[in-house]
Amino acid sequence: MKQKTIFIVTAVLLLLVFVGMAVRYDMKRNEEGSRAALANRAVLETMHSPSIGNPNARVVIVEFFDPACETCREFYPLVKRLKEQHPDKIRIIARYAPFHAGSDQVVAILEAARKQGRFWEALEVTFKGQDRWAANHQANVAALWPVLAAAGFDIQRLQADSNSPEIYATIQRDIADASRMGVTATPEFFVNGKALPSFGFDQLKTAVEDALKATDH
Repeated sequence: MKQKTIFIVTAVLLLLVFVGMAVRYDMKRNEEGSRAALANRAVLETMHSPSIGNPNARVVIVEFFDPACETCREFYPLVKRLKEQHPDKIRIIARYAPFHAGSDQVVAILEAARKQGRFWEALEVTFKGQDRWAANHQANVAALWPVLAAAGFDIQRLQADSNSPEIYATIQRDIADASRMGVTATPEFFVNGKALPSFGFDQLKTAVEDALKATDH
């Protein structure tokens, strides 16, 4: 009986040691994850990038996108609606990853539209008319101009501004940051500096909801 009691006590102590080690491991992993997310945010949340939403929002979604990407076009209204469901709590930052042929020229046009204070409008028009200027993973810039002209954009000004060295430098910074963050396909999302565990809108929505809960105080 005494030996049985000793065995039980020993087993309980070993279990407590195991649980303690597991808790410490989880705490260490969470701390490392928090540090990594903070470092990521320093790279991702740049001042030179277009953004929309409360500058002090608790949740920041960074999206690397390609304007010629069909999936990016499909995600655009979903992400927009997600932000609208949480007014003042979500900020969206747009980063460029022009992987498709000719997409860098389209990105330059979007940046030129930003000089007119019409970036988000230009992005929406560009996505809506994507079928008219993008095909077979290639952008046809000549076919994009009529799309933007029909929306009332100053085409001559867009053409002039899109060739500026400043815009080229912005695009190159985003391409470098995309490579640094391991972005190989679009769209790629980061929520408060953390990449999604897997791709999908449900995963993005869950990550946003978790971030809102984590910052709810």
